Amino acid sequence: MPTIPAELLNKIGVVLEIVVAVLAALTVAFWIAMAIWTLRDIRTRTADVFAWVLATVLVAILGPIGLLLYVLLRPKETLAAVYDRQLEEEALLRDITTRQACPSCQAVTEPEWLICPHCRAELRHTCNACGKLLELNWSACPFCTTPVAGARPAGSGRVPQVKPIEPAAQPTAS
Repeated sequence: MPTIPAELLNKIGVVLEIVVAVLAALTVAFWIAMAIWTLRDIRTRTADVFAWVLATVLVAILGPIGLLLYVLLRPKETLAAVYDRQLEEEALLRDITTRQACPSCQAVTEPEWLICPHCRAELRHTCNACGKLLELNWSACPFCTTPVAGARPAGSGRVPQVKPIEPAAQPTAS
């Protein structure tokens, strides 16, 4: 059996040492990167410092298995997503609360409507002086300070009936 010269064995040993050192350095860098990524991710998902430390230590000790466990157990939403969802919910609630219902049939009405298109109940009326829309229970126009004749007190409960609009008379052909 031929023998391998010692000089060649030394060169192979040096190359193997370099490869092992590079692989070890890459493994350590990857391990540290997983822990840093975990810390950055958990900070976007919760404000609890204990959870930050626990998740980072879990990944730092267990490595890829800890990262897998973290990904399975982490909160679904980021704090930014929770904040955005809450803002959207508040906007929807504000929109719902600003919409008014007809006092007669409870249909949703628009702020510019004078009568309910469903039951024809009076919702608002216009100021005789400036022409702006007024609520039924206002005693004076807030825009021009003109007193409103026949204002109802708030919560009076009665809804005035509006006569149906009669169609315009058709001209007869002569």
